[in-house]
Amino acid sequence: MKNTIKTFALLFMVVALVSCEATRNANNKQKGTVIGASSGAVIGGVIGNNVGNKNNTALGAIIGAVVGGVAGNYIGDRMDRQAERIEQEIPGAQVERVGEGINVVFDESSGVYFDTNKYNINSASSATLNKLAAIFKEYPDTNILVEGHTDSTGPMDFNMTLSKQRANAVTSFLSSQGLSSGRFTTNWYGPNQPKYDNSTVEGRAKNRRVELAIIANDKMKKEAMEKAGN
Repeated sequence: MKNTIKTFALLFMVVALVSCEATRNANNKQKGTVIGASSGAVIGGVIGNNVGNKNNTALGAIIGAVVGGVAGNYIGDRMDRQAERIEQEIPGAQVERVGEGINVVFDESSGVYFDTNKYNINSASSATLNKLAAIFKEYPDTNILVEGHTDSTGPMDFNMTLSKQRANAVTSFLSSQGLSSGRFTTNWYGPNQPKYDNSTVEGRAKNRRVELAIIANDKMKKEAMEKAGN
């Protein structure tokens, strides 16, 4: 474990040194190229395997799927547009462009939330997810990872089940809007991946979240490679 962490840290530092200056003034699309070109599939896999399986699986999924180079630029351009659409239609969502993908987080204050100990999609969440489904229809060449998370209150078994039910509820709702179920992967982690301090009311509310990772599917990657002349 220690060796793996050290290896990851070293590789990450190398990538940071190579790409820091290049990415400083780059827009999101350009960052897709710089990050991909300087890191390559190896570092993408290392980050995906280590970060992805530990504290931030959404980020790991995005970085682990990196293509890089000119093809990454092409993908990044399309992800820029999709991220902008999500920000426009769902202003409460936390939308972050990462490399060649998009990380979207919904907590109790940002559009998709659940009543205490419940997992059914309420009217407010339904309205937000309908907007999100419409955007996914506009950009069909992407795959979506849906993750369910809880705070640390209550028994572990209960929270694991609740996070599974909530993640599945989101996936099922989006699929019911005419999106292919094959685009979705659903995971759940209960309280095991907190982003905020569970000792505070505010932190617990933010940890009760649904998180999405949006990445290019095989069709978009193939198109990007063809455009890049590979």
